[in-house]
Amino acid sequence: MGVRSTMGVYLDPVVVDLGISTGSFGFAIAIQNLIWGLGQPVAGAVADRYGSARVLVVGGLLYIVGLSTAGVANTSAGLTISLGLVTGLGLAGLSFAVILASVGRLVDESRRTAVLATTTAFGSLGQFILVPLTQNAIDTFGWRKSLIFGVALIALATSAVRPLRSQDVAPTTRPDKASGPRILRVAFRHQSYVLLLIAFFVCGFHVTFIGLHLPKYLEDLGQTSRIAALALATIGLFNIGGTMAIGWLGSRYSNTKLLAILYGARGIIFACMVFIPMTPQFALFSSAIMGLVWLSTVPLTSAIVLKQFGPERAGLLFGFVFLSHQIGAFIGSYGAGVYRDAYGSYSGYWWLAAVLGLCAAVIHLFINEDPYDQVAQRNTGILSRLWGARKTVGATVSTIAVLISLGIWSYLRIEADGDLLQQQAAVICALHLPFGPLG
Repeated sequence: MGVRSTMGVYLDPVVVDLGISTGSFGFAIAIQNLIWGLGQPVAGAVADRYGSARVLVVGGLLYIVGLSTAGVANTSAGLTISLGLVTGLGLAGLSFAVILASVGRLVDESRRTAVLATTTAFGSLGQFILVPLTQNAIDTFGWRKSLIFGVALIALATSAVRPLRSQDVAPTTRPDKASGPRILRVAFRHQSYVLLLIAFFVCGFHVTFIGLHLPKYLEDLGQTSRIAALALATIGLFNIGGTMAIGWLGSRYSNTKLLAILYGARGIIFACMVFIPMTPQFALFSSAIMGLVWLSTVPLTSAIVLKQFGPERAGLLFGFVFLSHQIGAFIGSYGAGVYRDAYGSYSGYWWLAAVLGLCAAVIHLFINEDPYDQVAQRNTGILSRLWGARKTVGATVSTIAVLISLGIWSYLRIEADGDLLQQQAAVICALHLPFGPLG
């Protein structure tokens, strides 16, 4: 995850070298996030059935191929295929859904939140170390040769997956443990799981928008590339402490209430990024505060899924949670690039991120983290079932509406050119992939 966190420092050198727009680079990363998200349920289901190690190795190899081919790309199309499609497939196998599900199976429930938080924190440690190192490598060797560094690290990570081989989990009395389709039907009829999907969409929007576009936003406001890279590294550093702390708190207090606090804090911070004058000191201070709430949502969300449905199908259910995350990431990365190309500023997108953070905070107040069968026994009336169905339909319709609105907006606001038309056509095709938002 540390290597993926360096993509923000590549935006400016890649755009200048290839002569493409910010939106074109954002589109490649958006495709990466969408393909990553679409592949997560599949990777999780395969890991549940055949073991996590095999999936992680295949994902690592695809990740290596993607970064290697990105280093020789000369067009936006080549960048989209390598850094978008192939790298996205690699990330589907070598990231949170598979790793956290595997780790969650290895520990008992009393320690699970803390262990998941520790695992997530190490990803942030990678971000803290690798972002400034990558910026130095780009300055010294150029962006193409600097990708070799990432390839070497992914190869090292792939060689270390043996301890995550799936082990037999303790038997459970839940009747759906052996049936993937059945647990999915149960999950998508469970109001709290659907609300969790909707809220985690916001997390994806936030993390990818900031990780990819924060350096460029700071440079637009007169900050140096060194400050921009240092800001990303600061987020990673402070997220280590924030995630470890949330792991301790999550084992003692309500995970849903903690998530409401985290998302609310994000909303306030993002609003401050717009109306407080930007200086190097404020850039680093705000990055430190963002770091405290950065990936702290991941172990809490993962722990809630494990509490609701147990570890037997954790990979599959995590996969759909992270699919929602990656749809948000698609909009956060591509939409921000399109917005900046249209208006020359990210300000409106920061306000959107702030509003979404506050909405996610409210959503978590209505999520029940208890096992789904216990909740079902307390809510078996027709009104409860209708309410759950309404939320499911509402989540689907709202996601599709946002994606369609983004496409219509880009046609109305941006002057048509060949590069943009290709991007828009690719977006439409991506949205209609099997199991995609409009598939």
